[in-house]
Amino acid sequence: MSEGPIATIIRQKLTAAFAPRRLELEDDSWKHAGHHHEGGIDARDGGESHFRLTIVSDAFAGQNRVARQRAVKVVLKDELAGPVHALSIRAQTPEEADS
Repeated sequence: MSEGPIATIIRQKLTAAFAPRRLELEDDSWKHAGHHHEGGIDARDGGESHFRLTIVSDAFAGQNRVARQRAVKVVLKDELAGPVHALSIRAQTPEEADS
C-alpha cells in the first residue's frame, strides 16, 4: 500500500530535519474510525489523521525523550495543527535502537 500525501510530507520533513537512519511511519487512523471527541470525529475519511512514528537519528543524541518529541513536533507543526489529530512518537539514537 502506498503512502498518502500527508504521510509523504511527514516523511520528507523528518528526513530533511533529522537525516534518520530509520524512519517508520504507520497510519493508525483506521483504529479510530467513528470515534467521537469534543471537537468532532477523530478519524478523517481516507485516513491520515492518526500516525505512529519510530525515528532513529544521531540528531537525538544528548536529548531526553521530551526534547526529542518536542523537536519532532516543531518540524511537523503545520500537520499537527491541521490534518493530523494524533502522533505517537518513538525517537531514539542509533545506540538505543540497537540495544
